[in-house]
Amino acid sequence: MIHLIVHHMPTKSSPQAPAGPRTAPPKRRSLASDHRAAGSAAPLAFRPIHTRRAFEEICERIREQLALGVLKPGDKLPPERDLAQQLGVSRNVLREALRSLEMAGVLRLQKGVKGGAFVQEGDTSRMNVVMRDMLSLGTISVRELSEARVHVLDLVVRLACANARQSDFEALQANVERTDLATREGRLLDRVECAREFYKLLAVASGNKVIAMITDAVTEIHMRFVYAKVASSGVAMARLVERRRQFLAALRDRNANAAARLMRSHLGAVQRMLEQDPGAMSLQIALAEMKPGMRR
Repeated sequence: MIHLIVHHMPTKSSPQAPAGPRTAPPKRRSLASDHRAAGSAAPLAFRPIHTRRAFEEICERIREQLALGVLKPGDKLPPERDLAQQLGVSRNVLREALRSLEMAGVLRLQKGVKGGAFVQEGDTSRMNVVMRDMLSLGTISVRELSEARVHVLDLVVRLACANARQSDFEALQANVERTDLATREGRLLDRVECAREFYKLLAVASGNKVIAMITDAVTEIHMRFVYAKVASSGVAMARLVERRRQFLAALRDRNANAAARLMRSHLGAVQRMLEQDPGAMSLQIALAEMKPGMRR
């Protein structure tokens, strides 16, 4: 079990603390460092919350412990009853905060005898949800998304040419072979799945996790358009396997200019295929639920 020390950080909405003698708490960063250096966990000491917005305060305190390194992926928070008592909040308020952190991908709530609230490893797919929400709200447009994808993938290709390892090349080659098999057997929707995986593997080969997350987010939505187009018309991109092989050859040669040129040419061809159907790039398709066979 993880043992934490969390100090109350006053907020604008917090009332004045009762008058009385108190000692200044040690600095949090120093405290966290001392605990790690000592190799032993600190005594659990959550202080009660004095704020009208206890829900936000609880979330903030848990996030602070993540930032300090006191909480790490896989750690389990104290039992709900103990945590609520130490924080001075009701269990309903605590549950609301924990559910919020679960939805944000920070915690995993598990029921049962061995259940509890566990710190997640980190769910990069959360950015996909954010991107879809931004489309729903009209913050970004489909056109902007398509344009961003071209520029992001240009960067990904150049980074992959510089950073890709042999294992990356092998994974991409295996993907091309699966794409070839799906094409020859007429499994066009499976081929779309292979395309989604291809861009994910390429993003990993870039060696930059942040760029990989952005690539996954814009690719996930764009592949919805491709899937819908193929599913409704039975039409798929011609010479896809040939294009993939040419691109992979340039990538193996570390020829960034050639690889980037081939990628831009392919993306342009895909965009033209989609634009032949007036409804293929509709916002409704981007925001629609996944069809069978499309992974969340």
